[in-house]
Amino acid sequence: MMPAVASRVAGGAFAGQSVARSHVGRVRAINEDRVFDCPDHGLWGVADGMGGHAGGDIAAQTIVTALRALVAGGDAPDAPALIGAIHAANAAIVARNGALGSDAGSTVVAAQIAPDATATIAWVGDSRAYLVRGGAVRQLTHDHSFVQDLIDAGLLSVEAAVRHPRANVVTRALGVALALDVATVVVGLLPGDLLLLCSDGLSRSLHDHDLVAAGSLDALADTLIANALARDGSDNTSLVAIRYG
Repeated sequence: MMPAVASRVAGGAFAGQSVARSHVGRVRAINEDRVFDCPDHGLWGVADGMGGHAGGDIAAQTIVTALRALVAGGDAPDAPALIGAIHAANAAIVARNGALGSDAGSTVVAAQIAPDATATIAWVGDSRAYLVRGGAVRQLTHDHSFVQDLIDAGLLSVEAAVRHPRANVVTRALGVALALDVATVVVGLLPGDLLLLCSDGLSRSLHDHDLVAAGSLDALADTLIANALARDGSDNTSLVAIRYG
């Protein structure tokens, strides 16, 4: 049984269910990933820390702390508040790096779902969001990474990118500089839609058919983690799965 972070039926601003998982993987000693699962306020996130002993886990936790602060007052945050929280986390990580001479950082992908079923996805780096609707899988995010730039330029295939020696190099991350470009995409949700947020430890070994399997969200999350560990397992692996309606 994989470690459960949360599994709740939501009320209030969000009608649906969500679960979260985070696993250290089969190689690394420290889990630098962090997940945030707050369906009661329509807010979720996955942060993938970088830096090892420099504090990648602390950088990722700083993002979760910023997201948690959004819901501390009891109100459901809107999309601008989500983006503001990511910027606040970035400023805190940059300040810590400057004080300690560290180079810790983190990627993030987060989702905010409004009462009108509008989902805003915000991300920095190569943590991803997917939408599954009617058996079709669509990647909502576009990686900020070295290999994605090569793919966009027509110099590398998607298949070869997974095996590229610089596959883990991101071109955008929190903690690098105060100036930060947070990418966003907005999508309207339909009853039965599934949103998946994940770190690259999962997306590297993810197959579309993994996401369309029938069953509960808990079963789906456990299966996704198990598949990632079986196919690779060299990185921390984290996800949040959200079923709307």
